Amino acid sequence: MNRRMKIWFCLLLLGSVLRAQAADLSVRLPPLDRGFHLLYNLDFVNAHGVFAAYEQSHPDDPMGPTSEAAGLLFSEFHRLGVLESQFFESDKSFDGRPKLNPDPAVRARFDAAVQRAEALARADLSKNPKDEDALLALTLSTGLESDYAALIDKRNLAALRYTKESTIWAQKTLAVDPSCYDAHIAGGISKYLIGSMAAPIRWLVRLGGVQGDKQAGIQELHMVADHGHYLAPFADILLALAYVRDHDKQHARELLAALHVEFPANPLFPQEIAKLDAGR
Repeated sequence: MNRRMKIWFCLLLLGSVLRAQAADLSVRLPPLDRGFHLLYNLDFVNAHGVFAAYEQSHPDDPMGPTSEAAGLLFSEFHRLGVLESQFFESDKSFDGRPKLNPDPAVRARFDAAVQRAEALARADLSKNPKDEDALLALTLSTGLESDYAALIDKRNLAALRYTKESTIWAQKTLAVDPSCYDAHIAGGISKYLIGSMAAPIRWLVRLGGVQGDKQAGIQELHMVADHGHYLAPFADILLALAYVRDHDKQHARELLAALHVEFPANPLFPQEIAKLDAGR
């Protein structure tokens, strides 16, 4: 066996070991953690099964349908190529992004899951205005609506409205529990995206009550990546995209390599690394 074949065999063996370890870890995680772990490995069928089972066994927990909505949105992102770097690599490519064609059945399921989550969360808040799970569910569900409006429907004004609402819920969540780092995802995304806009647009957006600050957004995403629960890997994905956008290939590659180790069944991470390496 020549040297190249040996290296290729070792890489295949390492990949098999990592996938086996990831599968073993996924089985041992609590249900919602397991569902999100499957999502990041692009195993949408099993992730949806985990979330559906959790909703059946915890019918009053708004985080069940919130997680289901996140899974549905992430599956559409993957199908439509939304989380690939060329979608975000420059202002021109992002501003010129097409309005995509969502799956109507998935859209209906997404809307239904968001509605269930928000109804359950508001019912909980009517009993306890400081219910952390309810506040987080509203933070995330309105954030998911913003992501759908902006990145799939290309409805920017609607996305800004949802962003503002999500940020308000995030502030309430963090006032109850400052260690709920997943809540920072709302502020991180909105501040980065709005802070990346042209100055006249930023000024108009500020008139609507939504502030933008690119570096502050990056800092909040780092907080989620370093300390978040369900959304730490998602924050790393967003940071990698931000680094690609800012032409910081080294940090983008480091994040993508770490994500590939953690989620070896996801082919997007090595594909994006290969794009970065090819551009050197």
